[in-house]
Amino acid sequence: MKCLRIYADAEGESHFEDIDIALTPLELFPGIPPIFLSTWEPAKAVRFGWVPAGLKEADWHTTPVRQFVIWMTGWVEFETSDGDTRRCDPGTVVLCEDTTGKGHRSRHPDEGQFNVFIPLAC
Repeated sequence: MKCLRIYADAEGESHFEDIDIALTPLELFPGIPPIFLSTWEPAKAVRFGWVPAGLKEADWHTTPVRQFVIWMTGWVEFETSDGDTRRCDPGTVVLCEDTTGKGHRSRHPDEGQFNVFIPLAC
């Protein structure tokens, strides 16, 4: 499974990295195709969010905690401090790890968006 990672290097610059989350088949019932699951990621909680229409852009900021963020509706465009940009559409999973440094900025659609935040335990 593809995941977009945002992280900070030793100098505090933020960057993107495309990572793969390995999925392993699990047979639930005989005669039915397996489902595919990742290993468990220790998480603290789950938070649901709504970004209202009109936000447009959130200037440079770091993520408050190491977390997965999943866009359910709408889209977001991230920019890292190295100047790279990525657009994330619904269903995109982002591992936000830039808790220090310059951070990233985000641009949002006019119609707003729902998302899910999953802070990681470690």
